[in-house]
Amino acid sequence: MKAPANSKESSPPAAPQRKDHFGQFANVCSSYMGSRWAFAVAVGIIMLWALSGPIYHYSDTWQLVINTGTTIVTFLMVFLIQNTQNRDARAINLKLNELIESIKSARNEMIDIEHLSDAELDLLAHRYEVIRSEASERVREREQSHKTPESSA
Repeated sequence: MKAPANSKESSPPAAPQRKDHFGQFANVCSSYMGSRWAFAVAVGIIMLWALSGPIYHYSDTWQLVINTGTTIVTFLMVFLIQNTQNRDARAINLKLNELIESIKSARNEMIDIEHLSDAELDLLAHRYEVIRSEASERVREREQSHKTPESSA
């Protein structure tokens, strides 16, 4: 069977689809919890809690209710947010890898560098700092050579 002319010649075979129930749940929760309506509901709950203070005489139990509720919500949201951020970062890295791979002059060694150690990333960062400083020096030299004698006086 021949591949269509406009497809990549080295496309990997499709992996079997696996349901990511937690990922889907995290996506839906992140969408809802990041909405203005969720914020409005949270503000409403806090206002109701604050207004109920005089009724419960600002007791320890009254304070414990809000502390426990916010701690539980915060604890659970950390996992949902982290899952969403991990997925987003992975998608961005894969898109960047595709761009690097598609540019003939790009160095393919840059693909998947997020998996390198901190020491290896530091070496790469240093290499790009050197490249940047050399480029800055060339720009300064070019600007100096383009100055006319009248403008330097």
